[in-house]
Amino acid sequence: MGNGISRAAVVVALGVTQIVGYGTLYYSFSILAPHIAADLGISLQQVFAVFSLSLLFGGLAAPIIGRQMDRLGAATVLTVGSPLSALTLVFCAWSPSIAVFAIGIILLEVSSGMVQYQAAFAALVENNPKTASRNITYLTLIGGFASTIFWPVSASLLGHITWREIYVLFAALNLVLCMPLHFWIMAQRMAVSASGVRQTREPVVGAIPVENRREAMLIVSTAFAILGFTLSSILAHMVPMLGALGLGTAAVVVGTLFGPAQVLSRLINMVFGTRLSPPMLAVISAALMVGGIVILGSVGSSLMGAVAFAICLGLGSGINSIAQGSLPLYLFGSEGYGAVTGKMAAARLAAGAAAPFAFAAAMERVGIEVSLFATAALGAVGVAAFGNVAARVRRQQRVT
Repeated sequence: MGNGISRAAVVVALGVTQIVGYGTLYYSFSILAPHIAADLGISLQQVFAVFSLSLLFGGLAAPIIGRQMDRLGAATVLTVGSPLSALTLVFCAWSPSIAVFAIGIILLEVSSGMVQYQAAFAALVENNPKTASRNITYLTLIGGFASTIFWPVSASLLGHITWREIYVLFAALNLVLCMPLHFWIMAQRMAVSASGVRQTREPVVGAIPVENRREAMLIVSTAFAILGFTLSSILAHMVPMLGALGLGTAAVVVGTLFGPAQVLSRLINMVFGTRLSPPMLAVISAALMVGGIVILGSVGSSLMGAVAFAICLGLGSGINSIAQGSLPLYLFGSEGYGAVTGKMAAARLAAGAAAPFAFAAAMERVGIEVSLFATAALGAVGVAAFGNVAARVRRQQRVT
């Protein structure tokens, strides 16, 4: 995988698997959830409670998965993760009760950590550390179409087959499409290793000195966790919240702007992002998300205000996905990248798991506007934390 063509092929292959991985394992859930609830005889709130619990377990598993990526190789973890994802989808489809379904969704979230961005980013770092940051941008640009494709696909399929049959179909996609692509990436790496040819992959040295990394790691993990909480709070309630603010049927249309805005932000970053360091990208992404929430809290009842909110949130979220891969590489280097990103994913997923319930409780007690401003205030702490890291890096660069 040493030449440009093969690197491009790896990015495209991973892009396809990320669309399928996020589409089948994550985005489809919100569309299928009402049908799952009706079939299992439980409330929609209970279904989402199970999903939140699965996110928590996914967060707990993330550091373990990260260490295995460093030990076995990210491509190997991806290859094993595809059949496991397929198996857990079939298990969920078979589940006769809420208890069995809960176990299935928890296992599904754990296997998701083996095939989604955390592992894909590590595979790009593994392939070539020096080009990984740029390739992460390309990958997230492709992966950004997951919701655009799988939200309508899932909704359309429900008109013809049951949610259980949809999960079986999605399992087949992971097995027949994703596993061969992941296996090909793994085989490419094994072939290069077996050839005995000296690989010219120069490692990336982190911008933060080793002796200062523990504190910087804590600050960055906290910032990603705060922004994960902020984003999950809003996304879980976006469409009904916009409707409650008085937008009516326009709420769905406004909500659909989020996905294209994510893709647009990645496209802009791909063209102009070389001028900005990963710490500054993280600051901008956080500021955009917080700014969008402030706009919604201030003028959310107006259509233009809601549109501005959805676009700002989407732009910030899109850049944030890039930062999750490029910032750890920039700050801490390519050595042990899987373990570092695993720890960060654990904090982010655990915070995100609690967010929908916390925000729903806040809206019930103090109203939508106050809840939005409180969430924005919390997000501002994340902006400050990323700003602190950016300042540390500038100071370090002046010293050296």
